[in-house]
Amino acid sequence: MWASATQVIPEESIPIIDISNWEDPKVAKPVCDASEKWGFFQIMNHAVPIQVLENVQDTTHRFFGLPAEEKNKYSKEHSASSNVRFGTSFSPKAEKALEWKDFLSLFLVSEEESCAFWPPVCRTNLNYYPICFNPELTVGVGRHSDVSSLSILLQDEIGGLYVKGNQDALQIPSNGRYRSVENRVIASGSKNRISVPIFVNPRPGDIIGPLPQVLENGEKPIYKQVLYSDYVRHFFRKAHDGKKTVEFAEILIYICNGSAPFFPTILMPSFLAVIG
Repeated sequence: MWASATQVIPEESIPIIDISNWEDPKVAKPVCDASEKWGFFQIMNHAVPIQVLENVQDTTHRFFGLPAEEKNKYSKEHSASSNVRFGTSFSPKAEKALEWKDFLSLFLVSEEESCAFWPPVCRTNLNYYPICFNPELTVGVGRHSDVSSLSILLQDEIGGLYVKGNQDALQIPSNGRYRSVENRVIASGSKNRISVPIFVNPRPGDIIGPLPQVLENGEKPIYKQVLYSDYVRHFFRKAHDGKKTVEFAEILIYICNGSAPFFPTILMPSFLAVIG
């Protein structure tokens, strides 16, 4: 469906934003508003042809339909590049119960490396959630928030994504202006589900913290400076468990009587855009 103007659905519906005229300031405002209030939104009129999106979904099914020995060529133990990784669950060594998913993680470093090391069947991060005959006993992905700056998600019609909004989840560079959401995926008992998230990340050596422009009017920082690679390592060495990673970036603030510490809720910068 094509709309004639930029729009955000009112009330408590998920914000749907028309980005057909991306350079129009009228587009920037609802994006900012949705990022502040919700931490996620759906985009429409993005100019990506439907055929391209369908091809991505078809390619995802084709890869995960390959024999196990073929997929294992891209596992941590066998992959020719650390930027291409096939695996199961999230952090198997730390999890008490494995998540019901397989994934193929593809880091876009350069066109040359992509052509050399990515699987021939696909050239982003691909998630595959096979049918689970006892879905009440597990989850596709546990409660978590992404450690990227921006997550762009293409998902199929199966559904199962749950997003928990309206929390005190705050973004580091904006010093609390933009929200980061907690999300999870429920396993399906009837159909295989796929999703293709694209994570836009800082570089491993980047220092993240409140932007100087945000603090220039005297606003006090509520986040400390954090090396992004350290934050990511902290995120991956434990099982998904809501927003517990945020403690890594907290600044300890003492209340007036000095008797007890107060921890503001802090998250890595991340908001979610869903392709519609």
